[in-house]
Amino acid sequence: MILISLILVPALTTLAIVFAQNSKQVKVLSATGMSIQLVQSFYLLYAFLSERAYGNAEPVLFYHRFPWYNSLSISFDIGVDGISVAMIVLTAIVIFTGVFASWEVEDQYKEFFISLIVLATGVFGFFISLDLFVMFLFFELAVIPMYLLIGIWGSGKKEYSAMKLTLMLMAGSALLVVGILGIYFNSDFNGHHSFNILELVTQNFSMEMQRIFFPLTFIGFGVIGALFPFHTWSPDGHSSAPTAVSMLHAGVLMKLGGYGCLKVAIWLMPQAANELAWIFLILTSISVIYGALGVIAQTDLKYINAYSSVSHCGLVLFALLMLNKTATTGAVIQMISHGLMTALFFALIGMLYSRTHTRIVHEMGGLMKVLPFLSACYVIAGLASLGLPGLSGFVAEMTIFVGAFQHPDWFHRFITIIAVSSIVITAVYILRVVGTLLMGPVKNDEYNKFHPATWYEKLATVSLIAGIVVIGIAPLWLSDMIMNSLGTILD
Repeated sequence: MILISLILVPALTTLAIVFAQNSKQVKVLSATGMSIQLVQSFYLLYAFLSERAYGNAEPVLFYHRFPWYNSLSISFDIGVDGISVAMIVLTAIVIFTGVFASWEVEDQYKEFFISLIVLATGVFGFFISLDLFVMFLFFELAVIPMYLLIGIWGSGKKEYSAMKLTLMLMAGSALLVVGILGIYFNSDFNGHHSFNILELVTQNFSMEMQRIFFPLTFIGFGVIGALFPFHTWSPDGHSSAPTAVSMLHAGVLMKLGGYGCLKVAIWLMPQAANELAWIFLILTSISVIYGALGVIAQTDLKYINAYSSVSHCGLVLFALLMLNKTATTGAVIQMISHGLMTALFFALIGMLYSRTHTRIVHEMGGLMKVLPFLSACYVIAGLASLGLPGLSGFVAEMTIFVGAFQHPDWFHRFITIIAVSSIVITAVYILRVVGTLLMGPVKNDEYNKFHPATWYEKLATVSLIAGIVVIGIAPLWLSDMIMNSLGTILD
């Protein structure tokens, strides 16, 4: 029932918003609905850990099956493992903070919050689905509202960015459709096909079938995970999107790619994953380095964070392809860590832009003196991004690199050294931006008139920082929860 309510609460919230009379009612309803969603996600985390503590070792908990289209074996199959629960909690935190980061939206506010929550509903549905067909439907539900959110409420080249993002993600979806149908029609359960993931993992698909459909599904999900060279939608999309959409997109939506690559491509077609991993490891290594180097050439804060996301999400796919428990655990922690810190970055960029009306780094300076709270939050986000011990980025990246070095052959160690070098590049651009943006004299006298951070800005930023610090200081409960769920997948 708790999993059903994760879909019902946002759906009811959007319905209630339809009947709201003014901007204040819409925002209060959105905040209330997403607060309930946040509480639900933490209750789900508590219930999941309690079941595990009582010795429930089933690979998927809270499983329910609701037949939908029996002639095609399509069912609304739902259930969660430790990875799904972690991603649901991340989504709930990001959408909760995204609502407060959008508190000043007044242009077509009702349509904006409805689109935002519909997008989040698609993400929640994706993470609880165990039926490939239904999972794909939720995937599309999460992707399509992006076109409207960027095209209507975006800035700069918003029409171009919305079109480019949508077309590239639709191309990825086309590959996914072929991959999913290939899996479905190659399954055989007493003469019937199946979309159910728990049933499909028991099938021994032929190597010929896996060689065809593993690349299609991996690239299909990899497009939204910013896999090189299919990442080009990301910087333009992020730079044009409104604040909350950038938060949700970089913080959660890009994680659908890593999650899908692990739960569909690698889990269902493990032999092809083993055989073809080296090809995608080269591409993901390029993502890691190219994204980090791309940041150095940028002057727009949103482009800086967008290229940084390409690098960090590339590291997620890189770790998944190491195909061992340590690196894969690091990949999932990296998804959560990056989700929190990039949402924090985009929230802060939106808050600074609302005051300075520019996102160009060299046009600002001395913000630490006039906006100390928001500046301190930016420094924390930067330190998490460059992997400072005590923050979530350190736990994620160190787990990935330890897992990657477990491979004794020269190929894996060589590309791991290349990926590790991204830490130095990240430190260079983070410290350079912090120095230019926050330090030194105040660049514009008008900045002295800035109002301090509001209550809703503080609530959004502190909530995200709390997640970054908790994972950085006490990561064992999270890594154990993830690693226990990987046994079924990687074994």
